Amino acid sequence: MAETLSGGTGRRIVLATAIAGTLDIGMAAIETARAGKPVAGMLRSVASGPVPDAANWGAAGSALGLAVHFAIMAVMAAVFILARDRIAWVRAHTLLAAALYGVVLWLVMYGLVLPLRFGAPFPSHDPTALAKQLFAHVVLVGLTIGLVAQSGSRDG
Repeated sequence: MAETLSGGTGRRIVLATAIAGTLDIGMAAIETARAGKPVAGMLRSVASGPVPDAANWGAAGSALGLAVHFAIMAVMAAVFILARDRIAWVRAHTLLAAALYGVVLWLVMYGLVLPLRFGAPFPSHDPTALAKQLFAHVVLVGLTIGLVAQSGSRDG
């Protein structure tokens, strides 16, 4: 595994995590602020997924939320990039595979994680919210990871 994460693969995972993670949390922050809610509270909510008490931790909870977000994004990026490096179809159709991966990530987040942890309804009954969710997961996360995976690999 150390061989796998050395050189280009590790750099692509870090870069994809940084870019997709920043775009995704940026959109979440903008949408939270537009709704008149505190961004720090949204970050504490992210932290409260794995650490329920973090919702009451103030700035420390917000910092933990940001760390949790980027840790999850690192796993998302690593899974796709490692799959692309090993599966010929994903390599040959990187952007299609990345878009489909974004849909899978949306299904996992909104169909499993949020309903199980917070009781959130799935799917959203608000078409605008649904479109924003899919945009974030397919474009900002999936396609961003796919572009980074493709641009930094030996086969381009």
